[in-house]
Amino acid sequence: MAVHEGKEHHHHHNDSSHQPGTHEQKRVRIQNRYGEKLVGILHETGSKEVVIICHGFRSSKDRIPMVNLAAAFEKEGISAFRFDFAGNGESEGSFQYGNYHREADDLRAVIQHFQEEKCFVAALVGHSKGGNAVLLYASRDNDIQIIVNIAGRFNLERGIEGRLGKDFLEKIEQNGFIDVKNRRGKTKYRVSKESLMDRLATDTRAACQKIDRNCRVLTVQGSVDEFVPVSDAKEFAKHIPNHILHIFEGADHYFTSHQHELASVVLDFVTNGLTECRRVHRFIHSRF
Repeated sequence: MAVHEGKEHHHHHNDSSHQPGTHEQKRVRIQNRYGEKLVGILHETGSKEVVIICHGFRSSKDRIPMVNLAAAFEKEGISAFRFDFAGNGESEGSFQYGNYHREADDLRAVIQHFQEEKCFVAALVGHSKGGNAVLLYASRDNDIQIIVNIAGRFNLERGIEGRLGKDFLEKIEQNGFIDVKNRRGKTKYRVSKESLMDRLATDTRAACQKIDRNCRVLTVQGSVDEFVPVSDAKEFAKHIPNHILHIFEGADHYFTSHQHELASVVLDFVTNGLTECRRVHRFIHSRF
């Protein structure tokens, strides 16, 4: 279920008057399986292909690198959709710390929406926790052949102590939750026992090994990422059957000073994969 909003949004994907080459951005609302509305921005180019872009932990569709990646695909003539997971940005629902499987479910709802609109979902691109979401999705469903994981975390046990403290397991057993506070003592978000257990029970290695050999996966990692070590990227390379690893020297977690280079590598990987998909599926809806 989806709602297109805004005065310029009378164009639909199956509207034959909407020719390739006409670019517009439209706000789209899609209901997930839990009854929550997910809000996203569609960079519409008139192509039948669409790339879906997923944000990371406590981020949103409106931050880097999501906005710049969507703009790069749009410039290339490929429609792109960047959206907020439930409990983030403009989407409905409450923010949860773990939620890896629920985010993969959100992604399923978004993909189904575009498939119902007769679009070909060409690729999934995820940054940070969004990288985990796209990989988890690919391990469960084999309907998308091109996956890009930007700075996803392989070892999900890492990174917890830094946010929740060394005694996080005792604290959560005792209280049922942990409130993460900022330096001024104000609560930023609450971690429930259920959401922490969801994170600890998410088996990244098993998920990676389940990804189909025909699915092409790119992992992009910055060498000076302050949150996720390069060793995590190398683990993805070890366990995903059809994988390319690209490490950017000097790039941080958000690729702050490498936005153009990041977009270029991601775009090349997706367009090269699309060329192969078209050859296999005789899919000729765009200008490539």
